[in-house]
Amino acid sequence: MSIELDDYTFSHISTCNSNREGQLLVQEVIEYMKYRGPVQRLLISDLNKPAVSRALAKLHPNTEYQPLFQAAQARSRADWLYGINLTRAWTLTGRQAGHDGVLSVGRVQTPVLGLIVRRDNAIRDFKPHPFYPLWVDLKVAQAQLRAWWAPKEHQPLDDQGRLIDRTPADALAAQLPGASGHLTKLDQQEKRQAPPLPYSLSALQVDAARRHGLSAQMVLDICQRLYERHKLITYPRSDCRYLPEEHLQLAQRSLTSACQNDSALQQWLNGADFTLRSKAWNDKQVGAHHAIAPTGKPADFSQLSETEGHVFRLIVRNVMAQFYRPLRTFEVKAEFTLLNEAFRARGQSILDPGWNPLFTTRDETPPLPPLTQGEPCQALGAGVEEKETRPPEPFTDASLIKAMMNIGRYVEDPEVRRTLRDTDGLGTEATRAGIIETLVQRGYLVRQQKALRATKLGTALIAALPSAVSTPERTALWEQRLRAISEQQDDPGAFQQALLDDLRGLLTHSDAAKLRQSLQYAQGETGSPAKTRKSTKTKRTSYAKRKPAKQY
Repeated sequence: MSIELDDYTFSHISTCNSNREGQLLVQEVIEYMKYRGPVQRLLISDLNKPAVSRALAKLHPNTEYQPLFQAAQARSRADWLYGINLTRAWTLTGRQAGHDGVLSVGRVQTPVLGLIVRRDNAIRDFKPHPFYPLWVDLKVAQAQLRAWWAPKEHQPLDDQGRLIDRTPADALAAQLPGASGHLTKLDQQEKRQAPPLPYSLSALQVDAARRHGLSAQMVLDICQRLYERHKLITYPRSDCRYLPEEHLQLAQRSLTSACQNDSALQQWLNGADFTLRSKAWNDKQVGAHHAIAPTGKPADFSQLSETEGHVFRLIVRNVMAQFYRPLRTFEVKAEFTLLNEAFRARGQSILDPGWNPLFTTRDETPPLPPLTQGEPCQALGAGVEEKETRPPEPFTDASLIKAMMNIGRYVEDPEVRRTLRDTDGLGTEATRAGIIETLVQRGYLVRQQKALRATKLGTALIAALPSAVSTPERTALWEQRLRAISEQQDDPGAFQQALLDDLRGLLTHSDAAKLRQSLQYAQGETGSPAKTRKSTKTKRTSYAKRKPAKQY
């Protein structure tokens, strides 16, 4: 764009996102147009007029961001090389193995599929076993309470400390009625919990899936309509959960306007205290974009679908919560000793619900009666329950998005885990929903109510691929080098050469016999790739016009 600023006129100002991928978009346009003149970079994450004015007064030469462009370009080329070579190799191998169709492989989509396949295998291979918790009802100074036996290590326990042999529990339960003891450990503390932060896209997708059963793609599509068509929310594809400090002084006006046509929102508004300030207002935490927030335009709910209304209320609620007091609770942990055995109880009482009524629908932990360290107790009765271990829960849209955000939890190497924790995780805010839908459309996943389950084809592909392709460590290793490139501590050419060497090694694992066996014996759900319309026209796109490769 062309703009006059003070006494200078800059003929070209770049206004794309200030992150790595934004810089790639800027530079590809500049190079395609073969422009060689000066370019200034405008860095804004807030569209309020004062913030834009300040940013316009602090333009930077685009040349300063060349290392960021080089890192983004290296990522784009690497994803393309990785995906096209492995997809072609395993597709051709699949034909040799009798599978007529494309077997797509990608740096992000395949580890996501691997997560679900491994979870499904764990569920399928799970063998339940019984365990036996023992309870005792205790009479204390001011009331009664129930405590649970904490068996010692010499007892027959599983890896989570649960008793797997009923005999010692029955023997102890028979001795407990009438037994005396005392309170040996007492931990009491007041806790303050700040309100949940405003939403990033992924955090919104997790909550909308849990509360309203919406898929990640549905939430993204709804947000785009709320943003583009209805003008009710700010930019939705954000990975940030903080708001610019300048927004604080405008918050009361924008929230009041946003809430005026809905009784639930109006009720929340009536309970807000706009003299409060939460940690959500923090310029240092705002990156290329700030958290999703209402624009302040009044919502006409007659023009919104039911699901659009649900998502809009969630967005308003999380911003509104910043003007509620912290949740204050009083938590008690008590350990009693009877017959030389430990029995534990815990309780919680709410001192100030603060923001909690805006969010919770579940029962809280009941409180314990007032207790004093060392006070006596007497067992009134005891019993042994028989329970059974349960398999892991299958992934849902909510839990899978959360897993992609926190993918470091699924790796063992501490350094790799740390790198993944410091990055965006697996995929980005803008691509996660699309990755899930892509896996469904390609026949690797199916939806069963809320659950995402791997198909036989998806399970077979993961079994036939090298483990390094279906686990998230590669993303961490790439991010380490890409970050070094952006800081001019590594060379894009060396990164690409290392990738080519890695690819040559991976391609040697393409084995038709192994894939044939995997396809024959794979367990999983029945499913097939979605049918797509074949175009009657073929359009050739030059490399210069091609969009940057997505993180698939």
